[in-house]
Amino acid sequence: MQNMLTIISNALCRITGRNVLLIDLSEYVNLTSPAAPALATTQRQPPKPPPVSTRASVAQLVSSQNDALDSPGTRVVVSRSFADFTPQATFDIKKCDMHRLEDGPPLKAELTRDQGLQYYRTMQTVRRMELKADQLYKQKIIRGFCHLYDGQEACAAGIEAAITPSDHLITAYRAHGYTFTRGVSIKEILAELTGRKGGVAKGKGGSMHMYAPHFYGGNGIVGAQVPLGAGIALACLYQGNNQICVTLYGDGAANQGQIFESFNMAALWKLPCIFICENNKYGMGTSVERASASTDYYKRGDYIPGIRVDGMDVLCVREATKFAADHCRSGKGPIIMELQTYRYHGHSMSDPGVSYRTREEIQEVRSKSDPISLLKERMLTNNMASVEEFKEIDIEIRKQVEDAAQFATSDPEPPLEELCNHIFSNSPPLEVRGTHPWAKLKSIS
Repeated sequence: MQNMLTIISNALCRITGRNVLLIDLSEYVNLTSPAAPALATTQRQPPKPPPVSTRASVAQLVSSQNDALDSPGTRVVVSRSFADFTPQATFDIKKCDMHRLEDGPPLKAELTRDQGLQYYRTMQTVRRMELKADQLYKQKIIRGFCHLYDGQEACAAGIEAAITPSDHLITAYRAHGYTFTRGVSIKEILAELTGRKGGVAKGKGGSMHMYAPHFYGGNGIVGAQVPLGAGIALACLYQGNNQICVTLYGDGAANQGQIFESFNMAALWKLPCIFICENNKYGMGTSVERASASTDYYKRGDYIPGIRVDGMDVLCVREATKFAADHCRSGKGPIIMELQTYRYHGHSMSDPGVSYRTREEIQEVRSKSDPISLLKERMLTNNMASVEEFKEIDIEIRKQVEDAAQFATSDPEPPLEELCNHIFSNSPPLEVRGTHPWAKLKSIS
């Protein structure tokens, strides 16, 4: 009997290429033959079970086999079940309102299973990261200005899905989501919020001033990033690199004079710039109807074509941004996009967000238009993923955010002598308003 078990074990090992499930069968089979000689036992010891499970009793057999599925050798079996999922589906999306355009973005969007899971992961990560920032702010670990992005995740995820990493993006002060989609880790973002050395700007930028390759921040002055974005687009045109610049601003900044100056230059020079107004219905605590004589922000360019997009649907945003990017790359000049979206938090952490709108209004948007729930429901309805799979992703993201928060609260603050570092990109001038920038500083606090 022992020889027979040995043969079976060896055969299973050859077939699977792994021995993770080969356990001491004598615990589960009643052997009637005499015990094998001691020499044979030492020559053919059954492999030790994985550390995740002890497999000490029959009662643990089922759970131990489930634990063993985490090993690479058994994922082949599990991955076959993925064939039961729909690999790709086509969805109807909301038609965009258009200005000075004969044709607009498509009315259908294709989504692969991998794309859907990636978009879900991105939006859920931004959501969890912002909720953690809310918690850290209320604990007074994050101080100063802090503008959260939860509710608007489809905008950042959809735009990034439609452009290339070499394209450029600049936004206002509600920048955490775009900082993440542009490639900065959760750890670096949260550490920047808490003012630590490991932050993306070494702890000296804070919530509104985070940067990455081809990402120009985070800008604290209302509307000031728009002419900067036009300048980046001018550089793309000048260099002839077929790149574009996505320039974002909010409905609260839409009445700034410098925006219309930027529109004028971009149209004159046919700059490859997508001007995007993230219309989240409120500029600070003022509704768009009370602040703007015309709330058709996509028409504000007049002589510049524009489209109005459902900013709560990641597929709508993706398809509209692809359309706009093709428009710019083809040499037709700038285009304006208005993303109709909604923020769940107040304007900033100092704004409770319920003095100018009702809790019922916020809850209604959450229940009917939440971008994460919308994508999840689409994928579940079309058998593109399982509830368990989404739960696993959620658990993984929660752990990543918790680990990042732990780092952000334990990493040291930058020392005082670094205060004047990284101000200039090259050698500093001899004098800056009479103060030498490299003078040794002393703390008087």
